[in-house]
Amino acid sequence: MKRYKRLYLLLGVLAVACIATFGVLRFEEHQEQIKNSDEIILKVPSDTVTSLSWEYQEESLSFHKEEVWLYDEDEAFPVSEEKINGLLAQFEEFGASFIIENVQDYGQYGLDVPVCTIRFSTDEQEYEVQLGDYSSMDSERYVSIGDGNVYLVQNDPLDQFDAVLSDMIDHDDVPRFDAVASIQFSGDETYSIVYEEGSDNTYCADDVYFAQIGGEMLPLDTERVQSYLDSITDAVLTDYVTYNATEEELQSYGLDSPELTISLNYTSEDEDGESFSDAFVLNISRAPDEKTAAEADETTEAESSVENGETDSKEEEITAYARVGESQIVYQISAADYKALTAAAYNSLRHLEVLSADFADIEQIDISLDGAEYTIASEKKGNDRTYFYGEEELDIAMFQSALEGLVAESFTSEQPSQQEEIGLTVYLDNENHPEVQIKLYRYDGSHCLAVVDGAPVSLVTRTSAVDLIEAVHAIVLD
Repeated sequence: MKRYKRLYLLLGVLAVACIATFGVLRFEEHQEQIKNSDEIILKVPSDTVTSLSWEYQEESLSFHKEEVWLYDEDEAFPVSEEKINGLLAQFEEFGASFIIENVQDYGQYGLDVPVCTIRFSTDEQEYEVQLGDYSSMDSERYVSIGDGNVYLVQNDPLDQFDAVLSDMIDHDDVPRFDAVASIQFSGDETYSIVYEEGSDNTYCADDVYFAQIGGEMLPLDTERVQSYLDSITDAVLTDYVTYNATEEELQSYGLDSPELTISLNYTSEDEDGESFSDAFVLNISRAPDEKTAAEADETTEAESSVENGETDSKEEEITAYARVGESQIVYQISAADYKALTAAAYNSLRHLEVLSADFADIEQIDISLDGAEYTIASEKKGNDRTYFYGEEELDIAMFQSALEGLVAESFTSEQPSQQEEIGLTVYLDNENHPEVQIKLYRYDGSHCLAVVDGAPVSLVTRTSAVDLIEAVHAIVLD
């Protein structure tokens, strides 16, 4: 009996060994069907494709072409031709690095339930591309094109087809401005800015932008204007709230009557380097209810600060929207972009410096301080200027730093009511503006009032005024 049991056991072991050997042989046979390849498995010119759709996770999108690409579910949706062409471009020469032929089990490659299915067609043929598992070992994707084979492809189509509808919109373009000829503001701010080189309206050689206000041409700080233009170019217009705005929607976003409309005339260059002129319009607003509430809060806070001598530092919550020209797309923009774009007032763009002239253009400075008068003179040789007090040559660095340090903390038209701290008459090497008068008046414990050519301009820190006075004392009392 024991002999029979031992025989049965040996037969069982032999059977398992035979089955295992058969499996290995089948596996080796299957392995022999995998081969390297540099074969182009699809070659479909993008401009011949007339329809495109794909299914990935919960997303199912489909488009068709009628001269331009259209979204099947809503032809009003502005489809990005560039995005569609980018998706199709990979199939113009779609190559494989490995081919697995005569596939019996698509499941082992994740192709029984594909991760993504892409369909597109031309007038002559329909195509279906199924994406399976991603091979971490090879860093490639398993793909089926319906010919019975499985391919490993180096360029993973899912890199681009992992897209939702918002990725397919043809966003409004915000240009980069090589040169801006003019800017017009309307709404909460209403005035124009013009570009003019070598203008007679400034004593600062760097000034090229001028605000047209009340019949005057007022110089602006070139860097501040350029920074403002950068805020337009860098504004993030991607988070659309509607792509086909109705009049009712425009009203709900406050864009039927925007808080601010920015209109620019500019020149730029095309891809061939050819210069062209164009215009750009951007509308900015908050929803009417939010704007009304914000204005009410500002009034309440201002009254509270006057009564209590305090300022409420609570951060304002802002929900703002933008629209390019007459586009039907409305974007929600960030609070930071809203604040940057609406910082368009003259005071937001003008010079902060009390004296914006280049210090090297100063020929002479007459100083009135503590009832005494002093004069700093200069001599110019070539591009160099040497300053003197009396016969003594000066190291002017401390005085220059103090004068250039007089910058506005805020602008004001308030007339001085307290005593004068220091007065300067600055003589410039400038035919149009040979002389600038600056007076600093005591204002409060923290500030002095700067008056330029008889007009109140700004409040500067008392510390900066003291620095200027000490710089003068260092010269005249040395």
